[in-house]
Amino acid sequence: MPTDTPLLAPAEPAVTPRPTVALALGAGGAKGLAHIGVIEELDAQGFEIVAIAGSSMGALIGGIYAMGKLDIYRDWVCALAKFDVLRLVDWTFSGGGLIKGERIIETLRTLIGDIQIEDLPLTFTAVATDLDREREVWLTRGCLFDAIRASISIPTVFRPHTIDGRRLIDGALLNPVPVTPLIRETADYLLAVSVDGPALVATPPPPRPEAGSEGSYRRRIGGFMNRLMPHGESHPAVPGTFDLLAQSMDLMQANLSRLRLAAYEPDLLIQLPRNMASAYEFYRARELIELGREQARTALANWTRAGTPKRDT
Repeated sequence: MPTDTPLLAPAEPAVTPRPTVALALGAGGAKGLAHIGVIEELDAQGFEIVAIAGSSMGALIGGIYAMGKLDIYRDWVCALAKFDVLRLVDWTFSGGGLIKGERIIETLRTLIGDIQIEDLPLTFTAVATDLDREREVWLTRGCLFDAIRASISIPTVFRPHTIDGRRLIDGALLNPVPVTPLIRETADYLLAVSVDGPALVATPPPPRPEAGSEGSYRRRIGGFMNRLMPHGESHPAVPGTFDLLAQSMDLMQANLSRLRLAAYEPDLLIQLPRNMASAYEFYRARELIELGREQARTALANWTRAGTPKRDT
């Protein structure tokens, strides 16, 4: 008597695992918005980011990505106009910085929420500098936005942020592109993004001022900072003092980045020119994000991954 032969279920196609990445995101103020474009391009090309370390703006972008809220932040920052940025600044003349930094952090907490770093779905490190002990600090536990606030505390601009009795300032002071916290991470590749690359010889013309505004946002901030600088009658104020200070800090940070990256070389370095924007041109978010995306696409296309060994696990 014939018996029914059970039908075999068709074999499911094998799933190729996504290559994993540990990602170091460098400091740079508004220039760090390019990190958003880089992250989105990595995701589009099939990479899985499993660990992030960031200094200053890199910590902010990396932490928000780790929360899964990067799209919310991207849409918000792309909608900012020049005077929206000014409204987020809470000026002060005490405490070691010109800006308290509380208004922007509370705005982001309201927009995105907050979380303990240890509850994030991937490994995250915010890099800061202990001002009194004169050493680098890796923040891997505790409130995410407390760690970010410490990491973005640019000296003399933002007040230092105190965590566990330590006065913490900008991580870029000692480690602008923090590859070192990621060296022992279990990932196929270690990638780094620096916005401290060689300066462009010719910079693109600045965007036209908005209707009704007097002069550019940059001139307004520069003029305000110049008025704060003391000068005697025999030494008249020099136009562009704040711009010169910012440019000097960019140059020092770029050289420190170069030295640190030579000592701890990532599998792939994605570099953007340090003069593509100033540190406070957040109103150029769309442009800077696209620059990051384009540079990541170019770097990945030129990267011979087949010749790059998998990292030890």
